Amino acid sequence: MTLLTILLIVFVALEHFYFLILEMFLWTTPKGIKTFGLKSKNFANDTKVLAANQGLYNGFLSAGLVFSIIQKDIQIAIFFLICVTIAGIYGSYSTKQIKLFYAQAVPAIIALISCFI
Repeated sequence: MTLLTILLIVFVALEHFYFLILEMFLWTTPKGIKTFGLKSKNFANDTKVLAANQGLYNGFLSAGLVFSIIQKDIQIAIFFLICVTIAGIYGSYSTKQIKLFYAQAVPAIIALISCFI
C-alpha cells in the first residue's frame, strides 16, 4: 500500500469512527439531532437503540479498515471500502439524502481507486 492509499483509508476509518460516536453516544443530544435532521428529541429517544446498533456497524467498518492497514493487506482494505461504498449508496438512496453519498461513498470510492493505482 502506498502512503496515499494508507492516508485515504485512515480518513475513511476515522470518518466511520466519528459516525460511531454520533450514533452511539450523541444521537439524543442537540449535535446528534441536528446532524441527522431528526424531527424531535422524542423521536431521537425512541430510535436511540436502532441508532446505537447502526453506530456499532460503523465501528466494525472502521475497525476492518484499521486492521487492513495493520496487516498491510490491500484485499482486506478493498473489501471494507466496497462495504462502505455500498452502505453510502444505499444510505443515500433510502434516505433520499445525496449528502450521504458524498460524505460516505465518495471518500471510500477515492480510496478504492487508490488501491488499484
